[in-house]
Amino acid sequence: MTLRRFWAMLAHYHGQVWNSSEFARSFGVADTTVRRYLDLLASCFLARQLPAWHENIGKRQVKAPKVYIADSGLLHALLDLDTVAKLETHPKVGASWEGFALDTVTALLRGRAEECYLWATHAGAELDLLVRRGRTRLGFEFKRTDAPTLTKGTRSAIEDLGLDHLYVVHPGTRSYPLDRRATALALVHSRTLLKALA
Repeated sequence: MTLRRFWAMLAHYHGQVWNSSEFARSFGVADTTVRRYLDLLASCFLARQLPAWHENIGKRQVKAPKVYIADSGLLHALLDLDTVAKLETHPKVGASWEGFALDTVTALLRGRAEECYLWATHAGAELDLLVRRGRTRLGFEFKRTDAPTLTKGTRSAIEDLGLDHLYVVHPGTRSYPLDRRATALALVHSRTLLKALA
C-alpha cells in the first residue's frame, strides 16, 4: 500500500463515516495498518477524524468517526478538480462544502477536539457537528443550498440530544429563524454570531 493510493482513496471518503475494514480490504492489508495511516495524517493535521457522539437515548447510533481531508485545496487536487466548473459538477461538491464550513465554524467557535462530534443514528437521523461545551449543546448542519429547511432528521437531533440551538449553515446570503431553537445561518454572517458564542 502506498501513501499516494491511500490519499487518493481517502479523498473519495471525505465527509463519510470511516470504515477501516472496507479500506483495508481495498488495499489487502490489516485494519490496524489503515488506521495507523489515518492516525498519522491526522497527527500532521492533514486529515481530520470527527468522532461520533453516542448516549443512552434508546436508538442505535453510529460509533465510527467521519473523515475529512483537512484542506479544501488539497482535497480538490487529489480529486483532480482544478476549475470551479469541474467542482460544481463533481459528486463530492457537497462534501467539499461540508468540510470547508465545518472547519470555518469550529475555528470561529475555537472548538477543541474534545468538544466536537458528529451524531447519527442507524435509522438515518444525523447531525454534521455537535459542539458540547459545559452544559451547552449546539448543533450544526451544513447544507449546500440557498434555502435550507428543517428535516425530520434535524428535528430528531434537536429533541434527542436536547440541543440548546441548531444552526443550518448554508452558502446563501440570508440568515433567518427556522424554529424556536433553529436558525438558517449564512456562512457569510457566521463570524459575528459564532465569535459571540466562542
